[in-house]
Amino acid sequence: MNIKKTVKALLIINGLQFVAVFLLWLVIGSQVLGRVNPAIYLTIGIMLLSSLLTIMGLYMASRYQNDSYRESMKNLENLNLKLRAQRHDYMNHLQVIYGLLELGEYEDAREYMEPVFKDITRVTRAMKTSQPAVNALLQAKMESAEKKGVDMIVEVGTPLKEIPLEPWELCKLLANLIDNGITALEEKEGEKKLAVEIRQDSRFYTFAVRNNGPAIPEEHQALIFKQGFSTKKEEGHGTGLAIVSQIVKEAKGEISLSSDEKETCFAIRLPR
Repeated sequence: MNIKKTVKALLIINGLQFVAVFLLWLVIGSQVLGRVNPAIYLTIGIMLLSSLLTIMGLYMASRYQNDSYRESMKNLENLNLKLRAQRHDYMNHLQVIYGLLELGEYEDAREYMEPVFKDITRVTRAMKTSQPAVNALLQAKMESAEKKGVDMIVEVGTPLKEIPLEPWELCKLLANLIDNGITALEEKEGEKKLAVEIRQDSRFYTFAVRNNGPAIPEEHQALIFKQGFSTKKEEGHGTGLAIVSQIVKEAKGEISLSSDEKETCFAIRLPR
């Protein structure tokens, strides 16, 4: 089903309904008030309000979807540019390594190869799904985590071919969980680790995002998925995990949280 076309059709239908009900209001209003049952005015008013709220809701949903599409396209473009740049760089790296091997400098060749191999492995791990937008998102988040000193590991064990979510919804879900983990690690001293696991079995797709940041207090764990709740004082927090919870709920899935001094883990199960 094409969600964009569906939303557009619903907007048109509700717009026509709003116009029709408004015209009916004007026709009845031209009559003498005493001859018309006040309940009719109330009914028409409720219908007008309902149509208006529906139109506003569909418009916001469409705008939210378009914003997600733009973000996904931006990630895809960045990934494409990075892959092209890496292809050029890898050719140069191979020439250097070949030269070192020709000279018999095997230890220098090994040391030179280590960071190059690590970079190749990171990109490969992020490109194992059949969802280009998800691959681009994971690559973008790995780069963001690296810039903030976070060691992010991605393990993908499924191509996500039959996931019951639109790609933009899945990207929004993963982006919020990963961003939440990176934020939790910002003030941590020492080693900062973030792991993203994507797997499937015969019944479910499972997602787990783990970090070794500070534990989430038990009194906060029951509230953390509610809209507006945040442990941060700055404005703009308290919406990400609520969005994740809503997406999971609409997909008839489950989300759970476990947190102690060693690890915090958000785990999601979505039916296949």
